[in-house]
Amino acid sequence: MFEGQPKGLFALALANTGERFGYYTMLAVFALFLRANYGLSPAMAGTIYSSFLMLVYFLPLIGGIMADKFGFGKMVTTGIIIMFAGYLLLSVPLGGDSFALVVMLAALLLIGFGTGLFKGNLQVMVGDLYNDPQYQDKRDAGFSIFYMAINIGALFAPTAAIRIKEYAETALGYSSNDAYHFSFAVACASLILSIAIYYIFRSTFRHTEGGKKKDAVKADASTEPELTKEETKQRIVALCLVFAVVIFFWMAFHQNGLSLTYFADEFTAQSAEGLQAMCFNVWNLVAVIFIVYAGFSLFQSKTGKGKAISAIVICMALAFLCLSYDADGSITVSAPIFQQFNPFYVVALTPVSMAIFGSLAAKGKEPSAPRKIAYGMIVAAIAYALMAFGSFGLPMPQTEMGADGNPMAVHVADVTPNLLIMVYLVLTFGELLLSPMGISFVSKVAPPKYKGMMMGGWFVATAIGNQLVVVGGLLWGAVPLWVCWSVFLGVCLVAALFMFAMMKRLEKVC
Repeated sequence: MFEGQPKGLFALALANTGERFGYYTMLAVFALFLRANYGLSPAMAGTIYSSFLMLVYFLPLIGGIMADKFGFGKMVTTGIIIMFAGYLLLSVPLGGDSFALVVMLAALLLIGFGTGLFKGNLQVMVGDLYNDPQYQDKRDAGFSIFYMAINIGALFAPTAAIRIKEYAETALGYSSNDAYHFSFAVACASLILSIAIYYIFRSTFRHTEGGKKKDAVKADASTEPELTKEETKQRIVALCLVFAVVIFFWMAFHQNGLSLTYFADEFTAQSAEGLQAMCFNVWNLVAVIFIVYAGFSLFQSKTGKGKAISAIVICMALAFLCLSYDADGSITVSAPIFQQFNPFYVVALTPVSMAIFGSLAAKGKEPSAPRKIAYGMIVAAIAYALMAFGSFGLPMPQTEMGADGNPMAVHVADVTPNLLIMVYLVLTFGELLLSPMGISFVSKVAPPKYKGMMMGGWFVATAIGNQLVVVGGLLWGAVPLWVCWSVFLGVCLVAALFMFAMMKRLEKVC
C-alpha cells in the first residue's frame, strides 16, 4: 500500500493532518456552540455554519490563482499564518453579545482565507509529485493515502473537543459556553505542528512548490505534453461537469455537522452499554484500525519476521479490546462524538478500498474516476434512505426557553445510536468513491497552465455544496424528519443520473 510512493507524499500528508485535526476539533462543536452561546435558531446557526464551510472551500479558487502566479509553497506558508490568527481570535471567550458575534465572524473570515491559501495548493503539490514517470501509475493510491492521513486528524478531533471542553468546565471553572473556546484553541497548537513538519521535511517536496508563473509553466512543460486549445477546452468542460455533480454530494455529506448533529443531540439515545459503548471510545477504534492494517500486512508480508510482527500487533489489539469491554458499564454519549465515525471508517476502509480497486486494475476492470464518482452519489443516496426509514414516526423537533431567556433544543426521543453509526458507514463508502478519486481526477486532467485554478474549481464546487448545507437547518423543525432526509436522497440520485448521462464525455479525457 505504501511502497513505491514518493517521500514527499508522507511529509505533505502529515502537515495536512495537523491542520485538519485543529479544523475538525473546532467544527465538531461549532454548530452547537452557535446555538448555545448566541441563542440562535437552528436555521440561523445553520446559515452561519454553512456560510463558513462555503468560505473555506470557495477561497481555494483565489488561493489557486495566486499560487499560479507566486508559487504554491509561499501560499501554503502564508495560509497557515493567517489561519493561526483566526483560530487565536476564536479561542478568546468574549461572551454572547453583539461584539462577541462580530469578533467570531471576523475570526471565521481569517480562517476561511487562510484555508483557501493552504488547502488546495497543498493538494496541487501532492499531485505534482506524480508528474515523475516512475510515480504516474500510483497517483490514485497516493491520493487515497493522503486522504486517509487527513482523516487520522479528524478521527481524534471530536474526542479532543469534548474532553477539552469538559476540562475547562470542571477543572478550570469556566461556564459551559466559555468552555467551547478551549476546543477552538486546539487548532492553534495543531497549526504549529503542521508548519514544523512542513519545513523539517521540505527537501522531499520542494521541487513542487513552484515560483513565478513563468517558472511554473516551464516546469510543467518539461514533464507534461503540450495541449491544443481544443484539448484544453475538453478538459475544462469535463472538469466543470464533475464540479456540478459534487456540489450535491457535499450538500448531503456535510449534514454531519448540522442536521445529523441536531438528530444526534435531540433524537438519539444519550447513553450506551456493552459493545455499543466501546464504539464511542476513540482508542477502541484505533485498536480496530491496527487490526485492519496488521491483517493486510500479515497476508502481504514477504518475510516470516514481518508476518510475526503483524500477528503480534493483532493479538495485542485484540487483548486491548477485551480488557476494554465492560458488559455492565454505561457511558454518556454526546452529540459531537458521532463525528468520529466518518474519519474512523475512512482510515480503516482505505486499505480495503485500495485492495479492491487494485485487484480490479490488475484484471483491467477498474472503474474510471468519473464512474467511481457516480457510484459514490448512489451510495450517499442509500445513506439518506436509511435515515428516512429510521425517522418514520418520530415527532417534530421541539424547543423551549432556557433560564437565560434563549431558546434551547429539547431531547424528545431515544433512537438507537446504531442508526447514525450505520449511516456514517454508508456515507463513508460514498466519500471514498468520490472525494479522493475526484481530487486525483482534477490533478490528472487539469491543463498544466491552470492547475491551481482547476483545483480551486473543485473547492468552489465543494463551497457551493457547503453553502447548500443550510437546507438541512431550514428544513429542521419545518417538515417531518423523513421528508428532510428524503430531500438529500433525491438530490443525490438526480446527480448520479446526470453523471451517468455525461459518462462518455468524461471518460474521453481520462
